[in-house]
Amino acid sequence: MGFTVPYIESVKRNAAVAVSYLFVLLFLYAAVSKLLDFETFEVQLAQSPLLSAYAGFIAWAVPGIEILIAVLLILPKYRILALYAAFTLMVMFTAYIYIILNFSDFVPCSCGGVLEKLSWTQHLVFNVVFIVMAAGALFLSKEYNAKKTLLLLTTLAIFGVATVTLLFAFSEKKMHRNNAFQRRYIPHPIEKLHSFDLQYSSYYFAGAGDGKVYLGNSTAPLLMTVIDSSFRDTTTTMIQLDQMDLPYRAVKLHVIPPKFYVTDGTVPIFLQGDVKEWNATTQMQGDYYFNHSVAIDSNTMAVQSSSSENRENILGVIALDDSNTGIFSNQLLEKQIDGRFDTDGRLIYNDNYDKLIFTYYYRNEYLIINPDLRLEQRGKTIDTISVAQLHIAENSDKGQRKLGGNTVLVNRNIATTKEFLLVDSPRLGKLEPENMGEQANIIDVYNLLDQSYQFSFYLYKHEDSKTREMIIVNGILYALQGNYLVAYNITNTKLD
Repeated sequence: MGFTVPYIESVKRNAAVAVSYLFVLLFLYAAVSKLLDFETFEVQLAQSPLLSAYAGFIAWAVPGIEILIAVLLILPKYRILALYAAFTLMVMFTAYIYIILNFSDFVPCSCGGVLEKLSWTQHLVFNVVFIVMAAGALFLSKEYNAKKTLLLLTTLAIFGVATVTLLFAFSEKKMHRNNAFQRRYIPHPIEKLHSFDLQYSSYYFAGAGDGKVYLGNSTAPLLMTVIDSSFRDTTTTMIQLDQMDLPYRAVKLHVIPPKFYVTDGTVPIFLQGDVKEWNATTQMQGDYYFNHSVAIDSNTMAVQSSSSENRENILGVIALDDSNTGIFSNQLLEKQIDGRFDTDGRLIYNDNYDKLIFTYYYRNEYLIINPDLRLEQRGKTIDTISVAQLHIAENSDKGQRKLGGNTVLVNRNIATTKEFLLVDSPRLGKLEPENMGEQANIIDVYNLLDQSYQFSFYLYKHEDSKTREMIIVNGILYALQGNYLVAYNITNTKLD
């Protein structure tokens, strides 16, 4: 005995209603979660590389639309219209996640209550399932017309994907284009020598010397990896501290052969040892808190810290000798906006000229500083952004202040050799290919003696990974690219 037509129609109708109420639960839950913690949701949107410019509007629009669709889904008269709207919204959410995962420079945090526990990939699959359910419910509805439904769903899918794609095109990409300056590229300034698979991307440069490269590991704070310059010999050692029970949270390793140093500005503590033994003893503890440290010599550390009075960024130099004295300056870093984000940057040491070099992240300026914290020169990079363009998202309830995705990064990473400063810049100049920022790091070279721009070159991806950190030793540029340590021979006679 077969099912009757009325029975089949009833099953279809009930299935469509069930899907509608699943969407009601999803959208109401998602909207209420966003509204209950609205400031956090707005901060998360402000960090998005696609939506930061529209965070204020979207923070209200998304939960508002979700609630509106949920209400319409409950009303039989508007259920079909609401299912089309739910389909379109889920397509837009899915396109957003796909672009974030595959084309964005960084992946922000997820949003949405319990759904926040899902990874971005899991969230993508979750959304696709609901897209399929919405389409299925429309095909099961009594107003079903195959050609009309398919055509309308296809049109709405194209509209949703195109809308999100345009947001991406007019948001993140615009921040990397500046036709106000033009670079000078030289042919073949470097050539790849060899690479070594480190297996993990958590390594950083601790130092180099005596034909060896020293690597620290952020996930194994006391693990020291030593690789000879030809990448033929590798050793790993676990450093032993004379105080292993302290609440370390930001351990950093530094090597200037034959000495090595362990620092943690949250304890705060400085320890020192010999690279032949890898045992570190405390040199100073509890005197000076800091965020970042740079070894100058066996008895001196330069640090980036925060003022105890106003929490603004300052620079300091600390002597690790019997005096244990520290000098700090709140005059070197020039405040433009808040004294924190706007003065953030990278500090390194040039041992050829015994100078500290500080490069701002968000403006076209670098400082050349003597080890006694006297400013020697202020130099300019070729970019034209002299005032930091920050997008600061605030959550007053949680006391959070984060940089939004609309902040313009001018100088990313730096390295130095002889009288030269190498700056990794994410910004495209005049006549540069639009996709070059995805294919390579753009390295600009400056002369520290006269603060002049020299030339630029591309440091291309290795195994589909760009450079996150670089150092130069004896004419060899070492780069950390994804899981790999890569060595490049510098063929340009100025830099080698």
